[in-house]
Amino acid sequence: MRGAERKEKKEKEREHQKKYKTGSGYYPDESYNEVYAEEVPRAPALDYRVPRWCYTLNIQDGEATCYSPRGGNYHSSLGTRCELSCDRGFRLIGRRSVQCLPSRRWSGTAYCRQMRCHALPFITSGTYTCTNGVLLDSRCDYSCASGYHLEGDRSRICMEDGQWSGGEPVCVDIDPPKIRCPHSREKIAEPEKLTARVYWDPPLVKDSADGTITRVTLRGPEPGSHFPEGEHVIRYTAYDRAYNRASCKFIVKVQVRRCPPLKPPQHGYLTCTSAGDNYGATCEYHCDGGYERQGTPSRVCQSSRQWSGSPPICAPMKINVNVNSAAGLLDQFYEKQRLLIISAPDPSNRYYKMQISMLQQCTCGLDLRHVTIIELVGQPPQEVGRIREQQLSANIIEELRQFQRLTPSYFNMVLIDKQGIDRERYMEPVTPEEIFTFIDDYLLSNQELIQRREQRDMCE
Repeated sequence: MRGAERKEKKEKEREHQKKYKTGSGYYPDESYNEVYAEEVPRAPALDYRVPRWCYTLNIQDGEATCYSPRGGNYHSSLGTRCELSCDRGFRLIGRRSVQCLPSRRWSGTAYCRQMRCHALPFITSGTYTCTNGVLLDSRCDYSCASGYHLEGDRSRICMEDGQWSGGEPVCVDIDPPKIRCPHSREKIAEPEKLTARVYWDPPLVKDSADGTITRVTLRGPEPGSHFPEGEHVIRYTAYDRAYNRASCKFIVKVQVRRCPPLKPPQHGYLTCTSAGDNYGATCEYHCDGGYERQGTPSRVCQSSRQWSGSPPICAPMKINVNVNSAAGLLDQFYEKQRLLIISAPDPSNRYYKMQISMLQQCTCGLDLRHVTIIELVGQPPQEVGRIREQQLSANIIEELRQFQRLTPSYFNMVLIDKQGIDRERYMEPVTPEEIFTFIDDYLLSNQELIQRREQRDMCE
């Protein structure tokens, strides 16, 4: 009885040892009952001097151009970067650039897939033969069955974008049905539009054999469509029971009444609706910075092909400095000009002289961005204020400084947008380029952005 118990106990100990060996990585020694840890294999030491740390790259139908930190003779050492490309007629699938990693593997894979065009559809009563199937540069020549002749491209070539050149031709029977299209017609575009709606009756079709017409197709817009200015060819094709076909065509011509081109005013520009010179189009006149419009603000192209009204002019902006308040002065610039107000303690202030000197060299850029400079120099009672050559009164100078929170004690400057809002302040001189960049990035309207692109080189 005791011998059987001892035998069962030993079996349990063996199962216990086997469990530790296969599971945790630790197992007890049968003799001394101590625990040992299995050794973890060491990771290979990184060595940039090994010429072939990764396997050599070979890309079929392509090329791997490698650059190694160790020089030109090391094409697969640790850290090597390879640019992958394919031969003509093949497209790269995968990574365009890979690097040899510490794991002795490249950071990605790629292969070159042969470029193909889609299979060309067969044409009715005809066929084609190709020099190289659907592969790049393969040329397919079309031919028709006896009694038919080819209309369209006689051959098409598989191009690098995977498309066939030209268009699909058709085989036409020598004895087609009889078809007669409507007469050509001409329409005038509607006001403020560059299109006209055109209607017509369907063509008259008769088969020369059994009189059965299976279908009539239209190439072009449907009747009642809007056609843009110019001539448009409308083509109908009729098919009989034997798939013989006949075609006819007529022309739809749409004219747009146009006025003579308008010239922008000197020191200004135009913004127009529609095409800018068609019947019903409206052109609005705008003036550059420092100028204001005198005359009709806009003109309309009439059905007589003449413009309404007469052209306005852009005259130098007149600023009335003899006003009772700073608000009255600023109102004259509302939605017309941006203001750069400079305040300094005296004319000899170093910052003031530096800033004025830089701005005097960039008057063109200031005018393009509609910026007027107001100078407030000195302290009471010797302060001086001016806009260009016009002097400001002491009361206006004081109100401007209070209203815009400008101190006479040191150099400071504020940039005000066309809505009279304080947008940026400066405590030190800044280059005109910095001011121009801020205005171009944040203060220009959409129309001003267009004008800036057109006038980008005007000041150079």
